[in-house]
Amino acid sequence: MNTIICPTCGCSLVRLGISKDKAKTYYYNEQEFYFCCDGCKELFKGNPGRYIKETKDLIVCPTCLAEKPRASATKLNVNGQDVYFCHCPHCMNLYKKDPEFYINRLEGNIPNEGILANDGCCIGT
Repeated sequence: MNTIICPTCGCSLVRLGISKDKAKTYYYNEQEFYFCCDGCKELFKGNPGRYIKETKDLIVCPTCLAEKPRASATKLNVNGQDVYFCHCPHCMNLYKKDPEFYINRLEGNIPNEGILANDGCCIGT
């Protein structure tokens, strides 16, 4: 399951309500990275290796959209694919009721206003 996480601050862009087309982008080592704001993009440019290392093992719970280190997440195998959750049993139970909705939202296929509503995080800066 793919979801965009800002490689500088580790925030889920879906949780923030920032779609891929509104995210700030930067290419590094022939790979496109997506950021929640220009500030994170500029910090990343100063030390990309550090930020990639710090955020590489983060997962996003498909239900509550919380970011967690993979090592402290709960895993459920769904149709041969590992899905990671925060440790809240409510999240896993809620996911089981409508997995297609949560996967599509996590992958950015369903618009999400996010915790910052339609403005997103510093998008205008």
